[in-house]
Amino acid sequence: MLRHVILWQMKDELTAEERDRSKKAIKEALEELAGVIPGLLEMRVITEPLPSSNADLYLDSLFKDEAALKVYADHPAHVKVKDELVVPNVKSRMCMDYIE
Repeated sequence: MLRHVILWQMKDELTAEERDRSKKAIKEALEELAGVIPGLLEMRVITEPLPSSNADLYLDSLFKDEAALKVYADHPAHVKVKDELVVPNVKSRMCMDYIE
């Protein structure tokens, strides 16, 4: 199993309403990908960090293996979410992938 973890910071210029709407849309769209993309076993997005956090969104996903992560990266459903919801609203991204 391979764990794929992402931390994002939202763009500063977003209003609180835009930020909340974007976070909700990203969460819903990404979590819907589980079961759609082969090898993607679990997808969870946290949108309400504690004030001590310096990230706005947390993605925790589980893949069958490294090959499944590569399929996910290029899968049209994932690319659509990334291009339409994530990239326009996010200023920074940190990623960690590891074998469980």
